[in-house]
Amino acid sequence: MSPAIKLLKGKTFAALEVPNYRLYISGQAVSLIGTWMQMAAQSWLVWTLTHSATWLGLIVAMQTLPVLFLAPYGGVVADRVNKRKMMIGLQTAMGVQALIMGVLTITHSIHIWEIGVLAVLLGFNNAFENPSRQSFMLELVGSEHLRNAVSLNSTIVNVARVIGPAIAGLTIAAFGEGPCFLFNAASFAAVIFSLTQMDLSALNPVTPAPRGKGQLREGLRYISGEPRLALPLMMSAVVGCLTYEFQVTLPYMAAHALHSNSAGYGFMTAAMGVGAVFGGLWLATRGKIGSAALIASCSAYGVAMALATVAPNLAWELVALLPVGAAGVMFMSQANATLQLNAAPEMRGRVMALWFVSFQGSTPIGAPIIGAVMAGYGARAGLGVGGAACFVVAIAGALALRNLRANRAAQAAQNQAAVAEAALAQKPVLDATDEAPLATV
Repeated sequence: MSPAIKLLKGKTFAALEVPNYRLYISGQAVSLIGTWMQMAAQSWLVWTLTHSATWLGLIVAMQTLPVLFLAPYGGVVADRVNKRKMMIGLQTAMGVQALIMGVLTITHSIHIWEIGVLAVLLGFNNAFENPSRQSFMLELVGSEHLRNAVSLNSTIVNVARVIGPAIAGLTIAAFGEGPCFLFNAASFAAVIFSLTQMDLSALNPVTPAPRGKGQLREGLRYISGEPRLALPLMMSAVVGCLTYEFQVTLPYMAAHALHSNSAGYGFMTAAMGVGAVFGGLWLATRGKIGSAALIASCSAYGVAMALATVAPNLAWELVALLPVGAAGVMFMSQANATLQLNAAPEMRGRVMALWFVSFQGSTPIGAPIIGAVMAGYGARAGLGVGGAACFVVAIAGALALRNLRANRAAQAAQNQAAVAEAALAQKPVLDATDEAPLATV
């Protein structure tokens, strides 16, 4: 192996040097395939039962509405408890939810209202599990490997996005949606096993925050006073609300604009995942974090979404979805790592909870909007709105960053002037005749 390849390997997969992280990501790899199978199967099942883009949006909204209201409290809880133990309990509950969904579907007794109830229950679970999982990452790998670990996590998510929906599309065509839910239920055993087998002495736990009143308000005040946190959160909220609604846009785009079936929808999701894998690996190797990098990736996301909007057929749509996946995972990973590295340790759970709210908890607002836009203006309009949102956010972020830098420069100039004035005031006063110092002021 050449030195260049060794160097690339070391940079790209640096977080795998941590044994606990290797164990964790192997369990995640299995579980995430099941998760993506369930997401694809659920969207197609809803479409099969209702043939309604509005229902697609409503079910996604029902699954994410608890996140909007409860994830901030999930962040407060994450700052108070042992995150690993909390994840074990909540991952078990998600496996039970998938099992119920699978049994109801296989027995042909599933109704749209049951899908809605189970979606709400999964949302409650996610509202508390995700803040713990996101803030656990720094305890798992430390600050040295955090950016790399977040990028590799996103890469694994999108490898699963390639494999999961493709398997789901073929499974649905051959056996129906039910087996997809059952596989997901079984896959949670892998991640639970990985969490129970970790070397606890190698973790870097943060001292849990004591219980107290007003901790959620304290977190909000902290973020509002930190531009390095407020700007990524603002950008994530708009993009999450109007762009990252692929559970709604892709099934409708496949069926109406591209005249395809469940297999075509699966390949569309997989194509976006392939692009995301390359985007995640590039970010893990050479990528940067921070507001400027986030603005650049958001602009690229807008361009990619515009190409996907105008693709004339399925083949060109698959090509266009490659950069959509790459830019999307870069934006999401950069926002995640920027927030974790800039957040105070005792606030990290609350900060990451609000990131989860801004990126995914905004779906109850965005999914019905995008569903209604597509129902009124056509399938392509949903992707078009998402692309336009990226451009608006990138411009707003660039203006905010310019103002922030200008304010910092002005403050630095004022500080320098004050220092100079203070130094001048401390100079000795000299006699006009012999220039000997007479006194100091």
